[in-house]
This record gives sequence, structure tokens and C-alpha cells, in this order.
Amino acid sequence: MVWRSEFGGKRWRESLGEPNKRAFETRVASGEVHGVIAFDGKEPVGWCSIGPRGDFPGLGRSRVLQTDWSPTTWSVTCFFIPPKRRGEGVATAMLQAAVELARKRGATAIEGYPQKMLASGEALPGPFAWTGVPALFERCGFKRLNPGDGRPIYVKALVATRDRAVAKPKTRGARA
Repeated sequence: MVWRSEFGGKRWRESLGEPNKRAFETRVASGEVHGVIAFDGKEPVGWCSIGPRGDFPGLGRSRVLQTDWSPTTWSVTCFFIPPKRRGEGVATAMLQAAVELARKRGATAIEGYPQKMLASGEALPGPFAWTGVPALFERCGFKRLNPGDGRPIYVKALVATRDRAVAKPKTRGARA
């Protein structure tokens, strides 16, 4: 919810926990939230949050995530994969499915904001990689928008299909 919230600072901290959970459930029930869920059979094994960049006011508050974007730019803002399922390709399958969902909903570009890797090259601990890591976006054809040492921003140009149907991903195990 951090990216979906219109407020930061003290108001954001006051909404942590149950208030955010209720707010998110309300948004899901209204159809306002986009995302993909990965399944292993009937068991959900991952979630990826995606939507039009304008649906994420928190991105506008972040001085390090500013880009030139249009109303047809979508953003991938969050991944959740249980620790026991990490390293199995779940994030890659979800990102590929998210790209197809965005394309079918009219997106012309999709952005991602992964965490930088540790200087030593070690993997980030799972809780700190909730926005993904650069290698994930690179595997899926994203290009780094802002070279340098700052927070990475990756972008992928899309050809929108304007098909309003729910995306049917080509990847095994993730669906919108």
C-alpha cells in the first residue's frame, strides 16, 4: 500500500497494519487493483502488483523515482513470494504475465523500480527485494532508464493491444 497511499510521513505510519489491509481489500473489491498471482496447482505462490502509474501517488512523492511518463505508463511496484518458493522462477513468470496484462489493458510502457544489489554482489535478503532486483527486469527485456549509482528505474516499451480481456500469460504458473 505504500505506493498506493496518497499520504506519506505520519499519516502513512498511522495507517500501517489493519487500516491498510482494509483499504486494500476495499480497492480489490472495487476492481481498482491490478495484479497477477502465481499458482502451483491450486496453491498461490506469489503476487505481483501492477497498474497505471497514476494509480500510485507514492511514486510521485519519491524524488528518486521521477520519470517522464504518460497516462498509458504502467508500474510494477511489488512482488511477494514466500521464502520457501524463492529462486524457482516465480518472480520471472509473474513479471512476464504482468507485462502481458499491462499490454492488453492499453499500456504503452511499463516501469519497474528494483532494489540495487549489495556492493559485494550478495543477494538482498528477501524482505528487502519486494520491488524486485535488476536481473529480474533485465531477464524480461527491461532497459535501465537512469544509469549511475542512484535507485534503478527500468522501463519496457510496449505495443498496446487495447484488448480489455483479462491477460492470459504465456508463462506457466502465473495468471492475471
